[in-house]
Amino acid sequence: MSEPTVGFVSLGCPKALVDSERILTQLRAEGYSISTGYDQADLVVVNTCGFIDEAVQESLDAIGEALAENGRVIVTGCLGSKPGPGGSDLIRAVHPKVLAVTGPHATAEVMAAIHHHLPRPHDPFTDLVPEQGVRLTPPHYAYLKISEGCNHRCSFCIIPSMRGDLVSRPIGEVMREAEALVKSGVKEILVISQDTSAYGVDLRHRTDFVDGRPVRTHMTELVKELGRLGVWVRLHYVYPYPHVDEVLPLMADGLILPYLDIPFQHGHPETLKRMKRPASAEKVLERIAAWRRICPDLTIRSTFIAGFPGETEAEFQGLLDFLTEARLDRVGCFAYSPVEGASANALGNPLPDEIRQERRERVMAHQSDISAERLQRWVGKTVVAIVEDVDEEQGCLIGRTAADAPEIDGVIRIHRALDSQQLVSVEIGSFVAVEVTDSDDHDLDGFFRHSTQEAEHA
Repeated sequence: MSEPTVGFVSLGCPKALVDSERILTQLRAEGYSISTGYDQADLVVVNTCGFIDEAVQESLDAIGEALAENGRVIVTGCLGSKPGPGGSDLIRAVHPKVLAVTGPHATAEVMAAIHHHLPRPHDPFTDLVPEQGVRLTPPHYAYLKISEGCNHRCSFCIIPSMRGDLVSRPIGEVMREAEALVKSGVKEILVISQDTSAYGVDLRHRTDFVDGRPVRTHMTELVKELGRLGVWVRLHYVYPYPHVDEVLPLMADGLILPYLDIPFQHGHPETLKRMKRPASAEKVLERIAAWRRICPDLTIRSTFIAGFPGETEAEFQGLLDFLTEARLDRVGCFAYSPVEGASANALGNPLPDEIRQERRERVMAHQSDISAERLQRWVGKTVVAIVEDVDEEQGCLIGRTAADAPEIDGVIRIHRALDSQQLVSVEIGSFVAVEVTDSDDHDLDGFFRHSTQEAEHA
């Protein structure tokens, strides 16, 4: 008898990706096979995103495609907890033939639905899976989710209504997962959550045990523990709370990567107030300057929203002025998109779509020169990069430096030095030393110098 086979579609953010990894891990632990196609699968699981309208439509289209190609579909993820008109089940209203619907971080519920519609096999040999579980990322990096939910109530966001309030994982559990990842060959850990800086607040930073040692469940303590693993550690979704200052000396000492992903969202106090964001633009600029004094190599990435309801031209100019002062390294910008259920929908003075889009384009054009200027500081230096791919057409390797998170930031094109043939033997996931020779708005170019086992920034 062949193994029951589950097809899987994973949409959305890295946090949803981790949810998918956990479901896949449990499936393999129970002896199910995983299929990348619809026709070989006995049923299909679709992990959805429901944050903005485009993501909702993408998820609904993916469900429809799975139903058309396979016919037996279980839906999970954020869209599963998003109500339709009049409080109806949005997914079933569009796709009534789905077998089951759950919300996000619902591994147990998904598995129960799979057990009902596709009973688990009973071959004990298929219960054996790697300790680190099944992952969807390349072997050399992995996301480490340290908490679920969020205690903030930003007016443009419905994440708390879908994922609930902050629920932190005990630090001992987090570190056991991190250690298993490193043992499996992972060379870069990307820490993710809805609010990384708030880690442990819900647990009142209670003490847990890591390798028999008492350690507080707190962001700073977690960073110290992760830094001992000898791999790249990158922090995402960090709110600029005061205790974030404690992490900068650890970055300066090379314990973790000098990289902060902080979603500032805007730079004008009135807009931030309407967004219900817990930050002051003036204090943020002071903090950024202080951070760079402690750790000059610090890379800061952020995201912003242009065209928020009520945003005047003066407020938008305040955002541009903030970017000019902050000199951020990496910036993403979204034109404001109304999200069903968000309190921002009740605000007055919504802007026309063309103005929202035009302001987004102005932000990205304004930031382009700043990003290019920030990248120029690496030219002439030797940096450590992790190899991601081979570009056969350009005859170079594609890598990332400490300043580049996968998928969202730039790359470094690593060319073979004229007097060297070593490049051909470099494997994906290896660390290499690169002499930076040029830069543009987003990426770097450089010459390969030598391979290195050191997971440190130059």
